[in-house]
Parts: sequence; C-alpha cells; structure tokens
Amino acid sequence: MNLLDQFGPPVLPPGLEPLRAEVRDFLAKWGATYPAEKRALSWMGFDPDFSRALGAKGWLGLSIPKEYGGHDASPFERFVVNEELLAAGAPVTAHWIADRQSAPLLLRHGTPPQKQRFLPAICAGEMYFCIGMSEPASGSDLASVRTKAERQGDGAWLLNGRKVWTTNADRCQAMIALVRTDAASERHDGLSQFLVDLALPGVMIRPIKDLSGHEHFNEVTFEDVRLDADALIGVEGEGWAQATSELAFERSGPERFLSAMTLFRCLVAAVGPEPDARQAFEIGRLAAWLVALRSMSISVTAQLAAGHDPVWAASCVKDIGTGYEQDTVEVAMRLIDSLPPGAKTATTRRVLAIVQSMAPSFSLRGGTREILRGILARGLGVR
Repeated sequence: MNLLDQFGPPVLPPGLEPLRAEVRDFLAKWGATYPAEKRALSWMGFDPDFSRALGAKGWLGLSIPKEYGGHDASPFERFVVNEELLAAGAPVTAHWIADRQSAPLLLRHGTPPQKQRFLPAICAGEMYFCIGMSEPASGSDLASVRTKAERQGDGAWLLNGRKVWTTNADRCQAMIALVRTDAASERHDGLSQFLVDLALPGVMIRPIKDLSGHEHFNEVTFEDVRLDADALIGVEGEGWAQATSELAFERSGPERFLSAMTLFRCLVAAVGPEPDARQAFEIGRLAAWLVALRSMSISVTAQLAAGHDPVWAASCVKDIGTGYEQDTVEVAMRLIDSLPPGAKTATTRRVLAIVQSMAPSFSLRGGTREILRGILARGLGVR
C-alpha cells in the first residue's frame, strides 16, 4: 500500500449513530456529578466500577469474537464508543490497555487456553493489563531490553529483570512483557512475549509519583519469577514483530489526540459565543487540527478493519496528535488572562493546571517523538 493511500477516505460506515446516541445518553447520566477536574485526567482516570459497567453494556471487547465474551463488532464500532468516552473525560484507564491492545494481541497470537482464560474477563471489564516494554536503560530504544527469561528443564521459564514507566502495574492483575529469551541475541532478535501474573512470588512493584502527584507510573522488578510453559505468547523469538504490531493499536486511537479534550471544551465554554479576533484564531486553529486528526485516526481504523498492520500511519497519528494535545495547553495558557471573569473561567484555570502537569508525558508515552519520526523517515525512504 502506498503510504499516502493509508489516509484515504476517512468515512465511518453508516448505521453507527444509534450506538453513538446510546453511549452519549449513558455518559450524560453518569457524568451529571462528575467534575471537570476529574474529567481532565482523560483516559488516565481509574474506576473499576465504571469499567465493569461498560463491560455489562457490551462496550468492551467489541471486536473480540462472541465465543470469548466479545461482540464480533467492527473496529469502527469500537472507535465510536471510545471517541465518546474520551470526549466526555470518562475514567477508562482500568480496562484501557487490556481492551485496546492486550486482547487483540492475545486473539492473534495467544493459545486457546490463554484466550479462554483472559479474553472473557477483559470483555467483562474485570481484568486489567499493563505493558512490560520499557526498562530503566532501554526506554525509547526498546530493542535493547535486557530483562530475560531462561527456559528450565521442566519447560517452565525463570524471569529476571526490571520494567519501568509501567502504567497502573500496581492496580493490574497481569502484564504482557517483552523479554530476551536468547542470551546470545542482540537487538530485535531473540525477544519473546510472556503473560506475567503480577501476584507471583518474586514480582515487586514500586509506584513512581509524577509531577501531578499521581502514582500511575511504576517500576516492576522480577527476581527469579517462575513462569509456566504456557505463559509464552505466540512464537519464541518473534516477540519484536508481535510487539510492533501491538503498538499499532496503541498509537492510532482517539486517545492520541483527545487527552486534552476537557481543557479544550472548558476553554471554548469560557470564551463564549462572541470570541475576540485572537481567541477566534487560536480556537479555530485547534478545531481544524482536531478535525484533521480525527480523519486520520478513522483512516487507520479502516486499515485495522481490513486486517492490515498500519504501523507507519499509526505513528503519524500519534506524533501529530500529541503535538496537538500539547499545543492545546499552550493556547490555553496564552488565552487564560483574556477570558471573562466567572465560574467557567475559574474551572478552566483549574483544568489547565491539571493538564499542564501531564502534558510533557503526552509525547513520551506510547513512543517518543524521536522514535516515531524515525519510523516515519524509514517509511518515506529518507533514513
């Protein structure tokens, strides 16, 4: 597929509006007393009860087959549900990683017992996963991971090493970890993925407090953690290919440009229906950028629906999207003193403070800007 063709026609299939209306009605009832300050956390808000409620509505595991507790829906239906959740600032992070990438990965590469054990619980909003990729000395350079799993005589594995920046590891039941299974290998070779029960002996989790005071980042240490033979996901030594296909799910969704949506909505509400020239210019520019990003994300969703691995296009969405999110903060900072006094402006100030503290992470999580642009350069043949 030509790279430019990866962003063509960004049109959602017909028939999705009843679903969108149902989700909006659910969110309107749920969010009547949910303050903007909590909505500002966007998809980092953690609420297991809310995740289970979504599971009960059938809005998790939408594209997972019914035999595993899913709903055999298209990626487009999942896009609509998630777009509405993110636009509302709903607290989705408990189930987010499991639903977004762990479930599709297991569906594609997992064994029948793995699918039967984990997928129904993910679809019910009752089992939460974290990602074990980055390490203290191997952040953006993912191919240099040193955490290792050594096969034992009985077929089991012994896991040793450390993962860091592991979102919600302290509140998840399982991790999908990328580790080295061939001690003599280098870079992309000799890597494999494993299912790690975080309650196993030898697993130590240390929360890391960030600038906003939250502790969703974690450092996870493995000391002689014994994994059963069936903890291996897919094919031994194929972990790099599996992980990079998983990243297409992580980098292409609406969460890559809607993290600052609550701030944008508060800003628009505070400005009101009669903006001055500067306010109209800044908000209009953000709105146009948002429309373009949404179109790009829908195009990537179409590729996923067609069975492609849109790594290049997903990297585009993530790179441009996080730039948009961070620029939303910059625009709000430039306009905040021009807003009329009142409750809406006071709320905007509080929301700005929250999103501003998180904004540096937008271009780090899910792949740094430098890594993404390297992928884009290789795809364009200029590197």
